[in-house]
Amino acid sequence: MTVAPASSRSHDTAWPFWPLVPLYPYGQRPTLRTEVVKDTVWTFDQFQGIFYVVVPIRMTVVRLDPRGLLVYSPVAPTAECVRLLRELEDRHGPVRHIILSTVTGIEHKVFVGPFARRFPQAQVYVTPNQWSFPLNLPLPWLGLPADRTQLLPQDCSRLPFADQVDCAILPPIPLGLGPFGETACFHRPSRTLMVTDALVSIPAEPPAIVQLNPFPLLFHAKDSPTDAIVDTPENRRKGWQRIALFAFYFRPSSLEVATTGEMFREAKQAPDRSRQNYFGLYPFRWQANWPASFNALHNQGKLSVAPILKTLIFNRGPREVMDWAKQITTWQFERVIPAHMDAPIAANPQEVLAAFDFLRPGAALHSPMGDADTQLLRDIDAGLTQRGISRPSQVLQTGD
Repeated sequence: MTVAPASSRSHDTAWPFWPLVPLYPYGQRPTLRTEVVKDTVWTFDQFQGIFYVVVPIRMTVVRLDPRGLLVYSPVAPTAECVRLLRELEDRHGPVRHIILSTVTGIEHKVFVGPFARRFPQAQVYVTPNQWSFPLNLPLPWLGLPADRTQLLPQDCSRLPFADQVDCAILPPIPLGLGPFGETACFHRPSRTLMVTDALVSIPAEPPAIVQLNPFPLLFHAKDSPTDAIVDTPENRRKGWQRIALFAFYFRPSSLEVATTGEMFREAKQAPDRSRQNYFGLYPFRWQANWPASFNALHNQGKLSVAPILKTLIFNRGPREVMDWAKQITTWQFERVIPAHMDAPIAANPQEVLAAFDFLRPGAALHSPMGDADTQLLRDIDAGLTQRGISRPSQVLQTGD
């Protein structure tokens, strides 16, 4: 596995369209390219977040024979990102196909139009049932090129790359404003499964892309506003693990939040009251048991379904999700590349199918999803159901 270093020049990493989805790091998006399978599969990692809760976002590129490239789930086409991809084009042929793999994830969808314009020879394939908020606009109005954009068909055997790449579309799961859905792809020559949000592996160490700018890690490593920002491997690891708890639970049970008065009083004693450090304001109070919460979430780095999807989404359509999981696990892959967190993950079909066991009858009796860390998610779940915004959660019947 080889890694292409990210550029340090700001104009190479500039992303001028950040106001469309105003996520940190806003107008700067460094890219890290990693060769996963020699001359065959590459990942392009960037990062994004809110309030320094930064996580990787990833596109995957595979080489097609005789010549050409397929791009799964594009990231921001900065000058650096495009340059790194042009280097692959010079060796392996042009980008021929671009896949918008998600229905719901605006953090993925926002890049597809600009990305497609940088590669005008490529055909764009879109997961069906797309929607936008607050207005449900047609695809060309969302920046996708009308003359070369088409919906992925349910029968993917008709696609021009079907001799090398299989696709499986998760049927839309209604969520109120719009459905959730995504497309998984399997690159047969490299035995690589590509998914978007459905599966994650949470690393114990901070991913390389988020270490390009370690300040968010060090910010969340603090135990109080009076702690100095100190860059050590231990603090990077500590900050990352707390970020993961934020990202997946919003408010884990091991976290308390200071009052507004407490924050302002303590900010006066902060050694760094710069804008970057939020003027010394730091509301988080971590209890001593927070590492236990992370260890349960980390689950030895195994592939799993994120708590948000378990609690708020996949339980709205368990039959559809399980059928889709069974479909993708008929493919004989040996690695999985999700669009977030760690990648690649060495995994076989049995291990992937096991990640969806929470949908089976009686699984809730043996699931950590009932623990205190998911309380906020379960409160959100109850509120959405009571207000009729989302349909009630369901469970599979015995024998499914």
